[in-house]
Amino acid sequence: MCPRSASVNEELRRRSRERLLQAAVELVDERGFEATTLGDIADRAGSARGLVSYYFPGKRQLVQSAVHRLMHRTLEEALEREPRTEDGRERLARAIDAILGLARERPLLMRQHMAGLLQAEGFVQCPEQRRLSELLGDTVARCGSDDVTAGYPMLRALLMGAVYAALVPGVPMPVPLLRAELFERYGLDGELGMPPGCGAADEPARGGLSRFFATDERADERCD
Repeated sequence: MCPRSASVNEELRRRSRERLLQAAVELVDERGFEATTLGDIADRAGSARGLVSYYFPGKRQLVQSAVHRLMHRTLEEALEREPRTEDGRERLARAIDAILGLARERPLLMRQHMAGLLQAEGFVQCPEQRRLSELLGDTVARCGSDDVTAGYPMLRALLMGAVYAALVPGVPMPVPLLRAELFERYGLDGELGMPPGCGAADEPARGGLSRFFATDERADERCD
C-alpha cells in the first residue's frame, strides 16, 4: 500500500459526487421525491450516508442539482449533435425540443423538480444550474438577442412555464401544442430542431443516464 496523492483523492471525491447525482436522478425518476430517502440514494451510489451531507445540504438540494445536470447535459447533447451548426435559430429550436423532451420522457422526475422549485428554499444556485444558464444564455445570444441579460430569463421562464403546463396532473397540455406556441413566439420554422414524428424525438430516452455522469474509473486512481 502507498499513500494516495492529492490528485487521486480529488478524483475519488469527484467520482463519489457524480455517483450521488446519478443515483438521485435514477431513484426520483423511478419512485418520486417523497419515496426516495438520502439513505436510498447513498445505497444506490455505493456511498456512506454521511458523504451525502458532505456534498449537499439536504435531499432537495441534491435532487435539484442532479436534475439540473440532466438538463444541461441533455441540452448540450442536443446543441452539439450532428450535423453541428452555428445557426442561432436551429440551436434555439434544439434547445426548446430538448427541454420539452425531458417533460415528455421523464414526467415524474420533471414534475418533482418543478414542485421543488416552489418550496421554501426555491431556486438553488449550483454549478449544474450555472452551466444550464450558460448554455441557454449562449443560445439566446447566437439567436441575435440584443440584450442577453433580459433574453435569457425570458427564455428560461417560457421553458419552465411550458414544462409546468405539460405536467399538471389531470389537465396537461400536449407537448406539440406547447412547442408550436414557443416556436411562434420566437419566429422559428416548425421543421427546425427535432419536430414530433421525426423518429428519434419520439423515442423515450429511458436508461442511458450514465452518459451524463462521469463515474468511470481512471487509471490514476490505482497505486502500483
